[in-house]
Amino acid sequence: MIIVIVGPTAVGKTKLSVELAKRLNAEIINGDSTQVYRDLDIGTAKVREEEKEGIVHHLFDVVDVSDFYTVFDYQKDCRRLIEEITSRGKNVIIVGGTGLYMKAALYDYRFTEGTSYQEYSDLSNEEIYERIKKYQDCDVHIHNRKRLVRLLNKLESGEELTNYKDHKLYNFSVIGLTTARERLYQRIDERVYGMMRDGLLEEVEGLREQFATSKALQTAIGYKEFIDYFSNKKRVEDVIAEIQKNSRHYAKRQYTFFNHQFDTKWYDVDFDNFSNTVDLIYQELLQEN
Repeated sequence: MIIVIVGPTAVGKTKLSVELAKRLNAEIINGDSTQVYRDLDIGTAKVREEEKEGIVHHLFDVVDVSDFYTVFDYQKDCRRLIEEITSRGKNVIIVGGTGLYMKAALYDYRFTEGTSYQEYSDLSNEEIYERIKKYQDCDVHIHNRKRLVRLLNKLESGEELTNYKDHKLYNFSVIGLTTARERLYQRIDERVYGMMRDGLLEEVEGLREQFATSKALQTAIGYKEFIDYFSNKKRVEDVIAEIQKNSRHYAKRQYTFFNHQFDTKWYDVDFDNFSNTVDLIYQELLQEN
């Protein structure tokens, strides 16, 4: 059994994944593009050790913030783990908010060349060629810079994929957690305040020297907003407000993706008694499988 748990940030996906894993003899695979990075803990709301409750978790803390980890890397790692976990007779729960990563792993996504997004003017042809080889064998001639640039862009962005993307490679159920928009936005705002209380500023300060070279720090919500703070262009209060705003906007995009790209069965979360939500989903999963 493969279960995919999706939904916007701050809606309870992590807690549900652990509760279901305990009941279904499952291991959990991370489906969030930022939680693969070491040291990005508070700002990504990464599951804490005590929250795991003994359940095996995969693809958390697997690369340094200075590393390039793409949707292509995730695709390979996630598929390998699915095979490993199921071969041991256990079920799989994939949980996260990065829809493209999970869909690329579960469907027949194939990476191809496409439109250029970066010129890589700071890299020689040989350096581009070597970077491509970190992802796959390179059949582009080393002197064909245009094709080298296009290929590296595709491998690092993962945005342009071929039309096999509607073909499922596995049988799986997609569970979506949701709540009223007003309550979701309130929970998002409260979560950001909680991150600050838990030491987000200190976490970011500890990573300050790596911002210049880390794509993860430059693009991840909860971290990129501090760039202007470092240059004294914004106060901490401004940063908090921007993280909250960006998180709300991201939640809208998550809903759009999960509604259009997955056959998602949505459940309104009972935050007052979360066990009610867990029980309902568990019973329906048993009936379906």
